[in-house]
Amino acid sequence: MKIISWNVNGLRACAKKGFAEFFRGCGADIFCVQETKMKREQNALDFSGWREYWSSARKAGYSGTAVFTKEEPLSVSYSMGGKYDAEGEPADNEGRVITLEYEKFYLVNVYVPNAKRGLERLPYRMDWQDDFRGFLSALAGRKPVVLCGDLNVAHTELDIKNAAANRRNAGFTDEERGKMTELLESGFTDAFRLLYPDKRGAYTWWSYMGRSRENNIGWRIDYFLVSESLRPNVREAMIFPEITGSDHCPVGLMIDL
Repeated sequence: MKIISWNVNGLRACAKKGFAEFFRGCGADIFCVQETKMKREQNALDFSGWREYWSSARKAGYSGTAVFTKEEPLSVSYSMGGKYDAEGEPADNEGRVITLEYEKFYLVNVYVPNAKRGLERLPYRMDWQDDFRGFLSALAGRKPVVLCGDLNVAHTELDIKNAAANRRNAGFTDEERGKMTELLESGFTDAFRLLYPDKRGAYTWWSYMGRSRENNIGWRIDYFLVSESLRPNVREAMIFPEITGSDHCPVGLMIDL
């Protein structure tokens, strides 16, 4: 099975920059998208032949995820469950998580909250990460999990070009990296590092500033994580830096399921 994940930083904008060509040509069985910044009814792309699942944020033009799959799942959910806000809506109402249940595994597509400039949203993110880890652990207690998406953290110094300069920047704080470590230690494997434990210069996001992408001054913040039981099933983990259209590039996983 081939699964592709891409933070498109606005699907309508990416659609004008080659999204459809990559989508149709990559050979995916499941295609996951983050940061759609739109609702399903605003879509003008042709997804005929695919089953579509969209989760949009209450706030217009913000966040959002979508999954396109050729095989119908047994069930689909759009919330981590549990907490509710003052208006009685799910606390995770930013369209960040879609979970598809298949016969032998769960697929979770996620767009993890950014801690923001000045780390103003770091406390929220820490709580969110704990809730998300609990949610994944509950799923993994029933069947194996494949998690993909923009996790908004460069886990180690191998995953970022300028580690020292970014030590207290959002996405590379000790707190965020620690939560990633906790997630991995709870029973998950970073598929790319499983196959390429020492590889440097493999990034998935580049700032639009300072010719960062041209000079490969980037971060690896888009991942595939798999339950430990699926480690032997991982065949390849891919990064597609040549695919533009967003400040992120697509990532992929080949796995026997």
